[in-house]
Amino acid sequence: MCGGRVLDDIELRRNDEGFLNALGAEAIPDPTTAGDFCRRFDNHAIERLMDIINAVRVDVWKQQRPEFMQETARIDADGTIVPTSGECKEGMALSYKGEWGFHPLVVSLANTGEPLFIENRSGNRGSAEGAAARFDQAAALCRGAGFKDILFRGDTDFSQTQHLDRWDADGIRFVFGYDARKNMVNEAERICDDDYEQLCRRAAGAFSAQTRAKQPRVKEAVVVANGYRNVKLRSEDVADFDYRPIACEKTYRVVVVRKNLTVERGEVALFDDVRYFFYITNDHQMPDEQVVREANERCNQENLIAQLKNGAHALHAPLNEFNANWAYMVISSLAWSLKAWFALTLPVCDRWREKHENERADVLRMEFRSFCNAFVHVPAQILTTGGQLVYRLLSWNRWQATLFRLLDAV
Repeated sequence: MCGGRVLDDIELRRNDEGFLNALGAEAIPDPTTAGDFCRRFDNHAIERLMDIINAVRVDVWKQQRPEFMQETARIDADGTIVPTSGECKEGMALSYKGEWGFHPLVVSLANTGEPLFIENRSGNRGSAEGAAARFDQAAALCRGAGFKDILFRGDTDFSQTQHLDRWDADGIRFVFGYDARKNMVNEAERICDDDYEQLCRRAAGAFSAQTRAKQPRVKEAVVVANGYRNVKLRSEDVADFDYRPIACEKTYRVVVVRKNLTVERGEVALFDDVRYFFYITNDHQMPDEQVVREANERCNQENLIAQLKNGAHALHAPLNEFNANWAYMVISSLAWSLKAWFALTLPVCDRWREKHENERADVLRMEFRSFCNAFVHVPAQILTTGGQLVYRLLSWNRWQATLFRLLDAV
């Protein structure tokens, strides 16, 4: 949060008198001590650390208005590749992308964009390995906090059919992508055309009543001029059918999206094509369009992972031991959680409720860099007088009123 990107940047901060005065500290550890600290973590200590962070997280959730807990807790999971060019990294392996590194699992709460659990894994591990246990932990955490409704979301790798019956019996809803295997495609082709309904995307519906001048499609013009192969989406239809996976004893609902495509080269249409996408869910009341929307909104977790990688610089492997890198990921990701807690702790006055809630939403959605520039990297004089630490701000930005509201609240 203070501008560091790698462990060596601690050396800059520990020699910065203003920074130490702002912390009220005489000294902070040097980079080698920080690395040694991470190497002292074993599996049990890392799990304890995540439990401690989540205990604070729950306290923040419980301070919210009652409507917060009445929402559905949407729990997302995904894996991401953390490449490394080092040769002495314990646990590193060759990933499916042909890169050496690690493949950590991130389980997050989509409502607030908070990473609930991060599990480091070797680079050759499957995307969904260990995800079921982390899903269970996240569900227990959210239920203990007061959420009544829980929805698991994930891509095709996370539709672990051996766990679906157990989750359904536990009252947990789920929407997972499902592989377009031959038997699934055959089921979709057996559906009568009259049973398909046109899929209306929310973005298309939102702008349907507005007339806006479109910018020239430069890329499209280059594709046509050079005669590149071009696949154009003509329409999307949606339907559903019942299906029982081999590993399940119950029958679930599968929503199928049929994409009607045209393959062109230059300005010549070569042929039409049809592709199917499947989503499995145990919610039989949710409209088909909503099921597709839930599955697509899970992709927003990619933005969270990008912020953890490039904003907070948490998903990196700077150390030589496997657990040390795992501990580093968990500790560094706390910076992003602090940003989320900052937003959730902002007070909302009834008189200015709409304005204050919009501010909270803006801070919650902020990129990490924007948040640091607005609230952390602010020029100031640090004074110690009368036994008090005084921050004298030397510049103004539009978020200072928000910062002062939070200070008054805490």
